[in-house]
Order: sequence, then C-alpha cells, then structure tokens
Amino acid sequence: MTTRWERIARATNGEEYAAAYARRFGELAAAGQDVHGEATFVTGLVDPPARVLDAGCGTGRIAVRLDELGYRVVGVDVDATMLEQARAEAPGLDWRLGDLAAFDLGATFDVVLLAGNIVPLLEPGTLPAVCERLAAHTAAGGRVVCGFGLDADHLPAGCPVTPLAQFEEAMAAAGLDPVATYGTWDRGAFEPGAGYVVTVHGRAGGPGERA
Repeated sequence: MTTRWERIARATNGEEYAAAYARRFGELAAAGQDVHGEATFVTGLVDPPARVLDAGCGTGRIAVRLDELGYRVVGVDVDATMLEQARAEAPGLDWRLGDLAAFDLGATFDVVLLAGNIVPLLEPGTLPAVCERLAAHTAAGGRVVCGFGLDADHLPAGCPVTPLAQFEEAMAAAGLDPVATYGTWDRGAFEPGAGYVVTVHGRAGGPGERA
C-alpha cells in the first residue's frame, strides 16, 4: 500500500521521484540559491552539537547540512526510496525507516524538525498520533519546528490543506506548547491568511525563542 506522499510524488515526478527531488535542489544550489533555510533556522534555536531529529527527512538535504554544521542528526522517513538517496549522499549519517505515526527511536532530541510539507502529506487521520510521537521524541526544553503550506499555491497538486487550527489543536493535545509562529524560514512575520507557516512548539523546561 502506497502512502499519500508516494502517490502525489509519483503523479508529479514519475517513478524516479526521489532522484528528481534530489536533482532539483542540487540544481537550485548550483544556480546560487540558498537551499539551507531550514538548517539556518535550527541554528537560531540551539548550538551544535545539539541533537536534531529530521522527521520526514526525504533525500537528506537538511540533515546533511546540519551534520556539516556540527549537529548530531538522525533522519527518519517512511519512504525507503527517498532514504536510498539520503544514504547515497551521506552513508555515514544515521538514517531510519519509520512511520511518523508510530516510530520509536528510544531517544529524545533538542530539536525535532518537519520541513517540506510533511504535515499536510500525512496519512488521513494520523495527525494526532504523529504529534504524540513528536512530543515523545522531544527532550525537556526541546523544540518542535514545522513548516508547511496552508493553501493550494504552497502545496503539491493533489495535497489537501491541513488547517492551522487543526494542527495547533493536535500539538496542544500532545503536550507541546506554542513558542513562535513565522511566515517564512527566515523568520518573516506570519499574517492571517498567509499561505505558509513555520511553527515552533516546545516542551516545558527550556529557553525562550532567540531573537
């Protein structure tokens, strides 16, 4: 049985979607574009060698960059094909195959990161379980960072919208408190009706958001 992500990825990029995804970001980087906004965001939360979980790591772009910056990174993804690309890129990193609604790594992290529209691409009805699993992998004082589109213009074709209020409700039920909300990975302001959001939630016991 394929996941929502796999169905949309194949419809968009064909059977070689993982290679196409990795190639697209490689081309953007070669053209001089900054493809490391998510990793830079993490540097504003914690210093290396903090532990970071890249949840829904895909081909490993963010995890590889965080490793280069000195963070201790684990990447987990439900898609074995995407993980093959990640392992080829960085065979020395810790890549795990796992469903975000059920995974258990037996460890906690200073930052748990979900980028690349992971939230709206989740399987129907799994958001509460995913949030519970994210909370279980967040250290006391740690942060959960999620960036995702809120309208069709910021989502792949065929991907339904996850309302921000529904997401916030699930995070609260999992025991994760809101810390900050942005409209971009470079900490631009979030405006009502915006098409993209970056949220920061935390478990009690840690420092506030850095300026």
